[in-house]
Amino acid sequence: MKGILMAGGKGTRLLPITGGVSKQLLPIYDKPMVYYPLSILMLADIRDVLIISTREDIVLYKRLLDDGSQWGLSIDYAIQKKPQGIAQGFLVGKKFLGTSSVCMVLGDNVFYGPHLEPQLMKAKNNASNKQIATVFGVSVNNPQQYGVVGFNEHNTAISIEEKPKHPPSNVAVAGLYFYPNSVIQIASKISFSKRGELEITTINQQYLYQKALEVVPLGNSFTWLDTGSPESLLEASQFIHTIEKRKGSKVACLEEIAFEKGWITKTDVLTVARQMNRTAYGQYLINKYL
Repeated sequence: MKGILMAGGKGTRLLPITGGVSKQLLPIYDKPMVYYPLSILMLADIRDVLIISTREDIVLYKRLLDDGSQWGLSIDYAIQKKPQGIAQGFLVGKKFLGTSSVCMVLGDNVFYGPHLEPQLMKAKNNASNKQIATVFGVSVNNPQQYGVVGFNEHNTAISIEEKPKHPPSNVAVAGLYFYPNSVIQIASKISFSKRGELEITTINQQYLYQKALEVVPLGNSFTWLDTGSPESLLEASQFIHTIEKRKGSKVACLEEIAFEKGWITKTDVLTVARQMNRTAYGQYLINKYL
């Protein structure tokens, strides 16, 4: 399986902050926003990653993430010429994906909660070996702003609607999707919505109609943050700060994940840590691995 990380868009809800910098490069507490979705791909044992961004911003991601080898990854880059929907990422990344299944994650989403890694591995196996797509459902207060899942009396997903005026439930589809390789063919055949976008919801509907979509509910103990507004960006930073302070461990520490996976050595970790020894991030790595 390969990963696609969507880091494009104009970040209009964050203007004027995003007037000179890509939204996904803004900080969430002590790390760039893009570290958080990248860590999700790493937790799913995905090492081949495509970053999709704008022509103006792609150079910034290359400077920050390079080729990914410092974390045992292989990172490639592609340009989305116009922001024409999340599903367009599969067409932009068609050559990169080849015959592989894919996990797509949105660059402004933060996921934190118990038993996440087993859920990721199950979804990966379903897409790669069973040709079943997986999306994750989260209860929200404002479902009108998301793709929303409708359920029958047996709590089985029967519909997915994009930003409905009258939501059938309060369960939104989070920005993390696992698909078989057939998603490329599906994406190539869907039409642009009234918003002028290739909607990820349309793809999810297709798999639902084929009875090849699993909707996995993330419980109340799970936190999903969409950090596309100033308020949500602040809340995310406060949340991460609180979690890290209470638990004494880092969220989305890429060096730590890579070491625990066996992709890099302790020497590699300490080399990075010493370069950042004046920061709490660097000191955390030094204290843990020296």
